[in-house]
Amino acid sequence: MAIEGIDRVFPRYIEDEMRDSYIDYSMSVIVGRALPDVRDGLKPVHRRILFAMNGLGLFPNRPYRKSAAVVGEVLAKFHPHGDTAVYDTLVRMAQGFSLRYTLIDGQGNFGSIDGDSAAAYRYTEAKLQKTAVEMLSDIDKDTVEFGPNFDDSLKEPLVLPSKLPNLLINGSSGIAVGMATNMPPHNLNEIVDGLINMIDKPEITVEELMEHIQGPDFPTGAYICGRGGIQEAYRTGRGKLILRARANIELKSDGKESIIITEIPYMVNKTKLIEQVANQVREKKIEGIVDLRDESDKEGMRVVIDVKRDGNPQVIMNHLYKKTSMQETFGIINLALVDQVPRILKLNELLELYIAHRHTVIIRRTEYDLGVAERRAHILEGLKVATANIDAIVQLIKKAKDTPTAKEQLMKKFKLSEIQAQAILDMRLARLTGLERKKLDEEYKEVLKKISYLKGILESKRRRMALLKEELIEIKEKYGDERRTEIIAEVEDFSLEDIIAEEEMVIAISHTGYIKRLPTGTYRRQLRGGKGITGMGTRESDFVEHLFVASTHDYILIFTNNGQCYWLKVHRIPQAGRASIGKATVNLIDIKKNERITAMQPVRGFDPTRHIIMVTKKGHIKKTGLEEFSNPRRAGIKAMTVVEGDELIEAVITDGTQDIVLATRGGMAIRFPESQVRKMGRAARGVRAITLKKDDELISMVAPGRGTNLLVVTEGGYGKRTRLDDYRVTKRGGKGITTLKVTGRTGRLVDLKEVLDQDEIMLITRSGMIIRQKVSDIKIIGRATQGVKLIRLGKDELVVDVARVVKEDENSKVNNNDENDENDENGENAE
Repeated sequence: MAIEGIDRVFPRYIEDEMRDSYIDYSMSVIVGRALPDVRDGLKPVHRRILFAMNGLGLFPNRPYRKSAAVVGEVLAKFHPHGDTAVYDTLVRMAQGFSLRYTLIDGQGNFGSIDGDSAAAYRYTEAKLQKTAVEMLSDIDKDTVEFGPNFDDSLKEPLVLPSKLPNLLINGSSGIAVGMATNMPPHNLNEIVDGLINMIDKPEITVEELMEHIQGPDFPTGAYICGRGGIQEAYRTGRGKLILRARANIELKSDGKESIIITEIPYMVNKTKLIEQVANQVREKKIEGIVDLRDESDKEGMRVVIDVKRDGNPQVIMNHLYKKTSMQETFGIINLALVDQVPRILKLNELLELYIAHRHTVIIRRTEYDLGVAERRAHILEGLKVATANIDAIVQLIKKAKDTPTAKEQLMKKFKLSEIQAQAILDMRLARLTGLERKKLDEEYKEVLKKISYLKGILESKRRRMALLKEELIEIKEKYGDERRTEIIAEVEDFSLEDIIAEEEMVIAISHTGYIKRLPTGTYRRQLRGGKGITGMGTRESDFVEHLFVASTHDYILIFTNNGQCYWLKVHRIPQAGRASIGKATVNLIDIKKNERITAMQPVRGFDPTRHIIMVTKKGHIKKTGLEEFSNPRRAGIKAMTVVEGDELIEAVITDGTQDIVLATRGGMAIRFPESQVRKMGRAARGVRAITLKKDDELISMVAPGRGTNLLVVTEGGYGKRTRLDDYRVTKRGGKGITTLKVTGRTGRLVDLKEVLDQDEIMLITRSGMIIRQKVSDIKIIGRATQGVKLIRLGKDELVVDVARVVKEDENSKVNNNDENDENDENGENAE
């Protein structure tokens, strides 16, 4: 097939053409646009801007020049792309919040951390920073390779000499085709220390380097949480950092608190961050914030979040870290071009390649300087010949018919090179004075000395490395500064707990397994003998069986009648109204159908020095180390082996030195040291704690501390306090002593608690009625008494449980209404 103007046509599959063309395009983007060179840390556009500004003479000691002139110079000579790309790059190199060590000194509006764009390039002005001059230092000494520009009319550097370790201190980011780079900035002082130590010890490990290089150092400061991501990135070239805003809680003169944000994570837009916080408040996803304002000025950043008087600023801060850009992830990808090939680099490789580049620059610079010195020495040698034979040379020149003849005769008669002969012909007569001849001799000696020094550098790698160290130290002294980003302890991923305020909660569980939590302040204080208020709604034939007080941040170890243990965080229990029935426990833990919850204990951690002591209603007791319960399982674990007909009724946490007090439904009690119970595994049944009478059973266990009293409550609503010292210490397994005189009026014993004078208790009835009262209102009387009336019960009503409440500050007043005037049996002591 013949086509006009084309001699031959080559058939080619379109998939092959597309593949090859795309590969060519990809490599063009990778090498010529998106990735930095490992040696100078610059992409072509950055390099071209700095080189063009150097050519325009825009040095730090010179006046500023319009940015438009710089952009035009770059476009005209080196960068065949749009002006926006060039100007945006120039702007970023001038932004102190984008680069750790800026390379361009900008005058005018160069944008802000709020996301404001820079003014148009016709309004702004720019010149090189001193750091950029260091990047270009010695570029005129043949230290780097040059290549043709886009139209082959000029030469441009393929890399800069980079006296400054730019890639390491300023980092880089870019998206190529099929790959991306995201290298964080570092502190110059630390990088120089790392480079010097690598020069001294080339085989230095990453771990040893990290003794000098702590981690990235961002221009916006803030925090890096943990060192794990840093270590991973330095060892492998990839890692993940958690960056957090620097925020402090400030107490104002009016007693209110404010959260003050002074530093934000790298590349976070301050205005957008403030909008995010405002949206959280507007959408009611966070409570407790009354005002939000930006007080930032030329002195620095200051974002103020005012907190309500009763708000918890720490909880609010945790919420903001989780839900806004106050906490961000920075994914490190140390990808750079090495000999025009993209490579993922470890920390030691980055340092090695920079040192190798600077070593090459020093060699080439020294060779250049040596060539200049040798040429000068050669000329000086010719001039010395001229001064020694001045009369003969003058006569020779006078007789020569023209300059070429004079040069030829000089070369022939005095054995001079063409360069030397030309230098003699160009020499001024003033150089022939005695003083000038002396200066010539001195210059020659200095040049010879310099030649010797330069040759010494080229002959010794040790001297070259010493020179490199000197230059690095000089750079550190000129531009080094303090670290801005602080590295703090590891911060685990936020859980729901981190945004929930810590407060005491009443945990209520019904007989059929419904559970809920309420703030302890829900229940107003009442005088002894009051009627109480409804604390939990119940279904027909159901009743509240357990009441417990714990913090929202506590674990609750839940023990069941058959000896199983389950874990639950208090904040995971749904908070409901006072009359609500709550949520079925089976929806929160994997409790089996034949199990009932019989004991719960709040724990913050699983201290190996502490123990859990469990008892059964048939009188068996067992002690197990708390650490054996440290691995939560959704299906629970066996805490104690319980035989048929028996059940676990109580569990307490002890420190190994406490006494144990047990109470039976028939009004008996026994006290013995826990040391009489040896430590056993979770699967053990335990040993006998008390010898029970027929038809009696254990109903409670406490491990009392010093200064406490023991409170006992009966089904009929009677109770009393008795001093702990009234319970003598006996041996485990005995029959015990009387703790309360059980009668038909009092009913059998419901519970035994240890209490302090400042404590409060909650009594709960079968129908769900609750009364809260001060322990100090209950008399301290002897063991053999029946106690006093604590709550007035209706017909067929019984007290089923008791909970001790730690005293808290509360504004509510004691209820002195008429309900409390009917205490017909207050203070009765039926001894």
